[in-house]
Amino acid sequence: MLTELILTITIFLPLAGVAVLFFFKSENALAIKLTGFVATLVTFFASLVLYFQFDPAASGFQFQQRVMWIEGLNISYFVGIDGMSLLLIILTTFLTPLALLGTWNSIHHRIKEYTMMILLLEVGMTGVFASLDLFLFYMFWEAMLIPMYFIIGIWGGPERVYAAIKFFLFTLFGSLLMLVAILALGYYASMSAGGQFTTNLLDLYAVAPRMAIGLQTWMFLAFALSFAIKVPLFPLHTWLPDAHVEAPTAGSVILAGVLLKMGTYGLIRFCLPLFPDAAFKFTPLFSVLAVIGIIYGALVAMVQTDIKKLVAYSSVSHLGFVVLGTFAMTEEGIQGAIIQMINHGLSTGALFLVVGMIYDRAHTRLISDFGGVAKVMPVFATFFMIMTLSSIGLPGLNGFVGEFLVLIGSFKSKFLGSYAYAAVAASGVILAAVYMLWMYQRVMLGPVREGGLYGGHRLLDLSPREIAALVPIVLFIVWIGVYPSTFLGKSATVAKQVVQTMESAREGGQVRFANSQDRP
Repeated sequence: MLTELILTITIFLPLAGVAVLFFFKSENALAIKLTGFVATLVTFFASLVLYFQFDPAASGFQFQQRVMWIEGLNISYFVGIDGMSLLLIILTTFLTPLALLGTWNSIHHRIKEYTMMILLLEVGMTGVFASLDLFLFYMFWEAMLIPMYFIIGIWGGPERVYAAIKFFLFTLFGSLLMLVAILALGYYASMSAGGQFTTNLLDLYAVAPRMAIGLQTWMFLAFALSFAIKVPLFPLHTWLPDAHVEAPTAGSVILAGVLLKMGTYGLIRFCLPLFPDAAFKFTPLFSVLAVIGIIYGALVAMVQTDIKKLVAYSSVSHLGFVVLGTFAMTEEGIQGAIIQMINHGLSTGALFLVVGMIYDRAHTRLISDFGGVAKVMPVFATFFMIMTLSSIGLPGLNGFVGEFLVLIGSFKSKFLGSYAYAAVAASGVILAAVYMLWMYQRVMLGPVREGGLYGGHRLLDLSPREIAALVPIVLFIVWIGVYPSTFLGKSATVAKQVVQTMESAREGGQVRFANSQDRP
């Protein structure tokens, strides 16, 4: 019974922490922080049950649970996972407690409400990756938006209200288009072969690809625009730097580590298998935008004066690789896109953590205010160097694996039809080395500031608590870099299924996705 419910338990377990927090007084900061951390840590251990009991050789979705929700519209609470959603759920439950631990002393007001928002955000994120009903997916998608809005708007920087509203409006605009498409899909299913209205993803896998190309095009655009905003794909990225710079450190870690992956996850989970003909039609556009994003994000990052903003623009560049691998529609490309989602969550999430740690000490993020920090904070400099090398894709670390697979998949893709995509995208790897190493040189190396003061403060090296938050991330960075098959093996089946679906559609055959259910 526990095994059957473990996915639902993992999704909603943080709500237990929220319930407990209601009984604490706001002044009891230590108990509130401990409760939030323990709730997220227990959620991570619950998600490990999913990982160890998951069968990578099985096709379709595992740990399925379905309970009728709105019977008149055939909408149900329907959850399940495959290899891709498994890895993203593990990433979510892994980063959330580390974000709380690494920013233990960063929040000084309304700590109770802040911790509640983090826990509610985790519920929304995990639910998004587990939903197999499109209406349920939409509900979790919107539920995630609310706590992140408050995290940025209440506990963010000086321009937090502007950044929060911009984040909210961009995401809401895209999600409303997606809602219209979900309703239209359900209606189309009811008109197809005498069926009934449904938002069951497995039913729609069998029905949606049969739509005429014109209808597929509109559906694809509605979904893809929503996901492209969330990625964010150039030129829909303008909300991201503001949100990252103004968000508190834990908000930036979760935003970069998990929330952005919802966009790329949606492209693979929904846009390709539901609307394959439309996906072929827009493959050149999305691939070109992905490559532009890779180069543009790197060039803009290169000229930033704020460390946090530099890392934010690097996300635009790195996630361009994920989009390119997705639309390469090869097993290597899809596998590269999936593992690069995990890699970006680890390396960029860790970079935001270390930037937050030095900001807590110096109260400045301007590159020009630093220099020689490695001599003052050698442990911090070591962690910062590992995260930097991971971000630029050094062989032996995680970033190399994802980028290498994406480039191979793009190079051999018969859907892209040109080597130019891979060739131009490869230059993004070089540019990443330029802006990341140049930033590291200016901040960490050189002579120590006069008097050893930075922003008027004397810097202390990392505390044991901060080291404890960073060490697990470093372990996974090295683990994936040295032996990626541990994680690639989990997602291999879903990558193969997506590619087979797209190749079948391209050849004009019957489109089938694993575990899809033909309507009677």
